[in-house]
Amino acid sequence: MLRIPGMPLLPGTLFREVNKVYYPKSQTLLNFRGIPMLSDRQNSMPVDPAGVVVDISCPPANAHALYPPRTGPHLPPWLAYDKKVLSFKAYFKQTLQENFHAPYMVRHVKLYYYLEDGTVEIHEPKVKNSGIVQGCVLHRQRVPKPPPCDNEFLAITDLNVDTTVQIFDRFYHIYDCDPFTRTFLNKRGIVVPDPVMAAVDPSEAVRNRVPARASNPPEKKHPFAQFLKYDRQVLKFQAYWDDRTDMGDVRKLEVCYYLADDTIEVKEAHIRNSGRDGPSVFLKRGKLQREFDGMQLPGQQTPQTLLNVLGSNRNVRYCIDPLNIGNKEILYYNQRDLQIGTVLNVYGRSVVITDMDPFTRQYYRDNYGIEQFTPLPMPTRSDVCKPYDKSGRMLPPYNGWGTYEDSAGNCMSIVIKRPKTDFRKFIKFDRYVLRFGAKMLSTIRENCERIFVISYYMSDDTMQVQEVAVRNSGFLGGVFMKRTRVLMPGQEKFTCKQPQYYRPCNFYIGGTMSIKDFLFHLVSADEFTLMYMEHHPDQFTHCNLDLILEKVRKSLEPRMSQFVSSCVPDCQDLEKKLEKRTVFISFESLKGALVALMGNQISDHEIVTLCRRFSGEQAAPNACEREKVRASAHLEIKRALWNGRDELMEHFHHINPTNKPFLSESLVRSTLRGFRMPFTLELIDTILSVLNRNDCDEIEVCDLMNFIDISCSKGCDMPPINYAFELCPKLPFQNKGRVVDFGCLLKALNLPLNLPATNTQPTKMIGDTRILPPSGDAEC
Repeated sequence: MLRIPGMPLLPGTLFREVNKVYYPKSQTLLNFRGIPMLSDRQNSMPVDPAGVVVDISCPPANAHALYPPRTGPHLPPWLAYDKKVLSFKAYFKQTLQENFHAPYMVRHVKLYYYLEDGTVEIHEPKVKNSGIVQGCVLHRQRVPKPPPCDNEFLAITDLNVDTTVQIFDRFYHIYDCDPFTRTFLNKRGIVVPDPVMAAVDPSEAVRNRVPARASNPPEKKHPFAQFLKYDRQVLKFQAYWDDRTDMGDVRKLEVCYYLADDTIEVKEAHIRNSGRDGPSVFLKRGKLQREFDGMQLPGQQTPQTLLNVLGSNRNVRYCIDPLNIGNKEILYYNQRDLQIGTVLNVYGRSVVITDMDPFTRQYYRDNYGIEQFTPLPMPTRSDVCKPYDKSGRMLPPYNGWGTYEDSAGNCMSIVIKRPKTDFRKFIKFDRYVLRFGAKMLSTIRENCERIFVISYYMSDDTMQVQEVAVRNSGFLGGVFMKRTRVLMPGQEKFTCKQPQYYRPCNFYIGGTMSIKDFLFHLVSADEFTLMYMEHHPDQFTHCNLDLILEKVRKSLEPRMSQFVSSCVPDCQDLEKKLEKRTVFISFESLKGALVALMGNQISDHEIVTLCRRFSGEQAAPNACEREKVRASAHLEIKRALWNGRDELMEHFHHINPTNKPFLSESLVRSTLRGFRMPFTLELIDTILSVLNRNDCDEIEVCDLMNFIDISCSKGCDMPPINYAFELCPKLPFQNKGRVVDFGCLLKALNLPLNLPATNTQPTKMIGDTRILPPSGDAEC
């Protein structure tokens, strides 16, 4: 059936299609990718041969067509123009009856035209204290045109800039529109003029002229308005009262000025052990008089003055003074009178203001423009004792019983308390142990061959020495010294000063330590100790690479050629050879050259730090099997019944709109963790380590999606294992620093080589690199 556009669904308005002979039923089932489902697809809208969209359920608005035939949108208006509104700025003039200065008033409104149904809404912005009702002027509805076209409604073509529209006996003049409205109308062939100036409101001009002619009246003080504005705002001043008499002293005071009601309160700050531990209120809150001549007698000051008192007893005649001549005006202190150096008369006591708090300074700076706030000194008595300082107290000498902290605790208080331990340090450095290999220095030959392990516990700064048992040495291995704090040598034991103990910065390879009258020489350290010291160069100066390089640079600058020849015997054209291949030297070669040239200026630990930083050794490649890791990932996905692969792919398209094939590892890791995939952190690291990467170390997205796709694999018989240790063992690379990259070291030193040309000697080549043995006296 065909329906006439714009006509209601009544008999006689529907016509049968003569050419249509096939009337199939609509299909309700659909087979989509092998899955039977209900079909929710809607049939396309019928199109009239004239080019107008025919919608049976939604008749179009009574507006002229803006499109040529068969070029309009094939959607109903309520769907094609949903949430699309044309906005115009307009005004109308309202006549004023009782105001002879302004015959009318201009009221600005916003006119909205909704494209989906052709309705119009007018809204007037609210102006504060305007005195008129503002807001919605016209509710959303279809507006008929004025007579004689009252059978039609306002359309798009009736609204434009610099036009006047009559809406219900009120004329609105449009003077501007928003950018969307201008673009929409221009695309549809409607020319939109430039914005015009709105009419001037004569009533507003009158209101603006009246304050200019009026003089500024004096500001009136309203107590309640002052309370609401300055409530809880207090100006605080530091002051003193000099009462240095026979039994008095200097009293430290605090003056509080309350801005809410202009009252003053004075508080006294009692000094410790001054004997004044009573109330701290020096003056109760209230208004303070500027002049004080003593307390008034009863009846001396009255609110009214009597004149011409005649008679006695009951027959008394009197007259009240209307001018109140005998009344004396009382002046009170205000905020203008309070400044640094001002002397306040507090009922006969001279209070001097010496300083003020930061809020008070900012208040005077903003309101009065004062910038100088230099505090005044407060006088003191010569016989006043100085405040007690605990830090300068001298304790009696240590007597040898217990520890120094226990003896100091007995002197600090009568009640003996246990020395406090640094609990935060204990929690932070728990299980942090620095282990060093050491040998004993002794005149006995057998003792020099003993091997010890010195452990330093950073949680409580204690040390423990253990001896490594050597077969047929004659010494039993085990604990050589129990865990305790060790005093540094060269200190007096029975003294008042706090003793100094060994700290982590005192440990380094090549150093000598005195522990319980035994001398130990540190010869090595474990991997954790070296890594910890290298990551904290500010605490360990022997691991600070910048300081080491600067020291080596200053020492080798005049003897750089001798250093290079000591490390590399074949040093002819070394600079050209370093550009083509990598030159490695052994740890012994570098150590021998540095010790020969620098002597005691460089320690063994600093040499170890250089060799580890410029090490030429590489860690073993990743031993993870890709298929084994993939099987483990599929096992976890199946166990957790995770099926968010499509959402994961959609998220990758969202964060990668340009469809880059590779993404950074951090972005991929955060995406996998954000989607709550059933993988542990260790398994995620293992998966990312076996994926394909480019030269920039970025991960391929397609490889990741294929890696977690369980539909492409037949399954596996992967048993549950510990992914942190068993799936891909990660052994630390401990053999670091035995071979040194000599080219990187020379580049870091940044010194000229100054090598003379000599005959070359044969060297051993391994591919593109060469390893040179240590050489003692070879010169170029």
